[in-house]
Amino acid sequence: MQLSDYIRDIQDFPKQGILFKDITPLLLSTKATHLAVDELYKKIEGKKIDVVVGIESRGFFFGTLLAQKLTCGFVPVRKPNKLPAETTSQIYALEYGEDKLEIHTDAIKKGDKVLIHDDVLATGGTAEAVCKLVEKLGGEVVQCNFLMELSFLSGREKLKNHEVKAVITY
Repeated sequence: MQLSDYIRDIQDFPKQGILFKDITPLLLSTKATHLAVDELYKKIEGKKIDVVVGIESRGFFFGTLLAQKLTCGFVPVRKPNKLPAETTSQIYALEYGEDKLEIHTDAIKKGDKVLIHDDVLATGGTAEAVCKLVEKLGGEVVQCNFLMELSFLSGREKLKNHEVKAVITY
């Protein structure tokens, strides 16, 4: 079984010129989902992880499953005004303009060993912002973990101070 067989290409989504990698077919298959979790887990096996941080929103799918397999907590990072308690935020650059992500201020404890997870590493801006959030709160980013990496977008460059692993590379 090849996980890449469960990734559907959608041309011109969300805008003209973008080839979107859709994980919906993978999520529809229990076998592919189990394999994806196992492969993501292999990338961090043997490392101490206190908490998995999942990036809104597709990072929540496998992030929660990884946290369960690692028997540790899960923390969501969300767009502004989606989290109910006190938050810390980080602004990051987009192709045109900027955006912001938030995390609960009490979600990461000083010294926590953190795995950051998202479905895809593209330009790296979102993951870089999440690394900064975790570090602001005193956590240590052990690894950034992705189901897919779009290597032609050079996202690793923004994460060069962190270990980066991906199951599928395009």
